[in-house]
Amino acid sequence: MKKRIDIILCLPMVWLMLLLGSCSGSLLAPAKSASSFAPLQKYSPEQLKRDFDLMKEVMEKFHPSIYWYTPKDSMEKIFSFYRSAITDSMTEQQYGFKILAPVITSVRCGHTSFNYSKKYSKAMQGIRLPSFPLSVKVWGDSMLVTGNLNKKDSVIKRGMLLNSIDGYNVNQLTAIMFRYLPTDGYAENINYIRLSNSFPYYHRNIFGLKKNYTVNFTDSTGVSRTMEIPVFDPMADSINKFKPEKKKKAEKRSKEDRLNELRSLRINNETRSAVMELNTFDGGAGLDKFFTRSFKSLHKSGTENLVIDIRSNGGGRVNYYAKLARYIRKTPFKVADSAYALKKGFGKYGKYFSTRTLNSLALGLFTSKRTDGLRHFNYWENHNFKPKKKYFFDGRVFVLIGGPTFSASTLFAQTVKGQDNIILIGEETGGGSHGNNGLMIPYITLPNTRMRVRMPLFRVVQFNHPPKTGRGVTPDIYVPPTSKAILNFTDLKMQKAFELINEENHKTAKKLTD
Repeated sequence: MKKRIDIILCLPMVWLMLLLGSCSGSLLAPAKSASSFAPLQKYSPEQLKRDFDLMKEVMEKFHPSIYWYTPKDSMEKIFSFYRSAITDSMTEQQYGFKILAPVITSVRCGHTSFNYSKKYSKAMQGIRLPSFPLSVKVWGDSMLVTGNLNKKDSVIKRGMLLNSIDGYNVNQLTAIMFRYLPTDGYAENINYIRLSNSFPYYHRNIFGLKKNYTVNFTDSTGVSRTMEIPVFDPMADSINKFKPEKKKKAEKRSKEDRLNELRSLRINNETRSAVMELNTFDGGAGLDKFFTRSFKSLHKSGTENLVIDIRSNGGGRVNYYAKLARYIRKTPFKVADSAYALKKGFGKYGKYFSTRTLNSLALGLFTSKRTDGLRHFNYWENHNFKPKKKYFFDGRVFVLIGGPTFSASTLFAQTVKGQDNIILIGEETGGGSHGNNGLMIPYITLPNTRMRVRMPLFRVVQFNHPPKTGRGVTPDIYVPPTSKAILNFTDLKMQKAFELINEENHKTAKKLTD
């Protein structure tokens, strides 16, 4: 990899000083309060190593799957390599992406990640930083330009294919960037979505900033061209003209409008079809009442085809996915073949864990130690969820899945996969099909930097699990993105579901007329 240009070596440091009302001296001094906190302050190698050692120690004692995909001897080498890489003072951003991210990614657990300190996150809220200027949609070896932050650039436009950046082709770029993005096993489809949503952010943090980037792209005539493009500079006009944006007053929305963004049901009586969009299995979305009301409506309307869209569902509570599955799965099921934690409590490490009291109570009440020495969550391993008797849906079901389908929504997809009236459409899920880690996911706060590491306490192996290949749930019908569909905002996966619905409706109508 070419030498990175760290963010603190660029002009944005000056901009941040001005924006935060700090002088250069205070940026390097220890923070005394949230109001005086300086995001670019550095921590000594000794402080960083102590934080690193604590993270390693806690992960080894409490993470249920630290060696699930990466053997212990390999993880030891990774820990040793990155600890020895702490040779100088670092900011939170540097420490996070240079040290923590590659170590955490090596565990290959999508629920294990790092976050900045609360004070850092608060101080940086609303601040626009310089970055690589192009937004892109990435899939496989393709990278399509979807936006250009440099509004004066009239050459590179939306819809052009980006072939390389600073000599790295698409495959090389994604291979490097994936080293910093956590996944369940090798289910890396979620990373294409992450890069597609926030490419300038990840490029800045992983490769650093440059004044100019050399890009090769294919223009609208099909000709390959190479040119230099400048960094996106939010302060380009003049520092003197800069005025921080006033915080816009949030528009008042009804509770129902807010809930409809999380879950919704649309019924088309003419085609006897419905679309249920579920963007979460979290609490607070009113899912208990929503499921009951929705399947009652489907029953009364005589709906024969149901599309369940969980492409943007990052998971949530296991009991909600189980309730949904009961409305469409014909046979009883359990949540897990095994669900276990390593410890009953946190001991001397408790002070570093968030929600430690609640988690300790749950571990004590709901788990029991077995002969294997592990704390098993008996309910999720033993409870049989039976199909609903009232308003059970026995029509055709099309489940739309993709990279962001993760955690509890992946468990749902695997639970219903293979049933004769259910078809999974889309792309591989980001969550592992064999199982994942979760149920309780507290943060560890590192004492010196106050940075946080998110770490699950339970390993959950899926009921009737497939082999541990490290891959996500695969669709029955694979529908990848295309350049044309992206440019025209065409939803190919939803389109495919309705093609199948219309084909079946046509067959039924023909039988009635014959």
